[in-house]
Amino acid sequence: MVSMNSIHFQRWTEQLRDSGHEVHWFDVRGGAGNASLDFVKQHINWKYRFKKGRYLFKKISTKLPFLTAFFERNIETIFKEKLQEIQPDVVHSFALYVSCTPILNVMKASKIPWIYSSWGSDLFYFKDIPSYRRDIEAVLPEINYLFTDCHRDQELAKTLGFSGRSLGVFPGGGGFELEETKSYIKPIADRKLILVKGYQGRSGRAIPILQALNAMKKELNDYEVVVFGCSPETLDFKVNVPSQWIFHKQMSHHGILKLMGASVVYIGNSNSDGMPNTVLEAICMGAFPIQSNPGDATAEVITPEINGLLIEDCEDPAEIEKHILMALQNQELVATAFLYNQDLKKQWERQTIQQSVLKAYDTIKVDRG
Repeated sequence: MVSMNSIHFQRWTEQLRDSGHEVHWFDVRGGAGNASLDFVKQHINWKYRFKKGRYLFKKISTKLPFLTAFFERNIETIFKEKLQEIQPDVVHSFALYVSCTPILNVMKASKIPWIYSSWGSDLFYFKDIPSYRRDIEAVLPEINYLFTDCHRDQELAKTLGFSGRSLGVFPGGGGFELEETKSYIKPIADRKLILVKGYQGRSGRAIPILQALNAMKKELNDYEVVVFGCSPETLDFKVNVPSQWIFHKQMSHHGILKLMGASVVYIGNSNSDGMPNTVLEAICMGAFPIQSNPGDATAEVITPEINGLLIEDCEDPAEIEKHILMALQNQELVATAFLYNQDLKKQWERQTIQQSVLKAYDTIKVDRG
């Protein structure tokens, strides 16, 4: 496994626990370990030549980049050494520009099968940036196997040079513990909370949601508005909205799931994404999903006015306001969507996804000669 340390990577890798595979993780950022992955052999803390003073070195090299080579080890050199040491049957990289591009030359020189997991905006957003496009078109022809989190990116990868074999479409972090979170799901009639994903940045578009909600304050008298995962831009916008709205910069994963299980509506909005894990979680927890639809990825799981609503213009507060009003004023739609989604979510149960992922790994042809 070649990846930066992230919750999605951790949850995906957990699927390999007790699978019979020997799993190694090369932290592409050269950072510290992950105690949760105690069954994984972790290759970490390789980046800096000196154990002490790394933050000072990092500060110096930021201002004087020509000194970087003096302070930092070369990733290609270290990764090549790890390949020779471990002799893996397969290499699995997570996110192209993070974990494929830095090791491309090493992988081209090896004959080891290479898997790539595309996450979020990995292909959809970066294909339109020339420098990243060059990386994408250099990497994809070398990839043997592909996991994606939506069908859109399966087809997109082919147009950008991938000619290997698909291993399937799965949530980026694997499946969801449906039995474990079942107790968080409140009846629809008891839900008076509107939940908003609060990221505003390169792709996140939380502020148009807040503008939409702010324009309909009178209709929200009976509801509590909670915004989670707030970026600085969203927190700055707090001054423009009612003071009783609750904003969270960080929350635990279980805390978010509990909020989803108590929410009548969940709203997520971005100009680029794959299949958002948060919208899948909201569906699992029974919140009515209103979600942006870049490149028609979200339309793979949401059918408008059946089990949710799709935002087609992520910059338009008026469209978002219309969707929110439709949900709040149509109790029958929300109730039928709840039943529909409770059946739909069964396909994303953790063990179901895990079994399919392990079978996909088992189809990889390894040349042991």
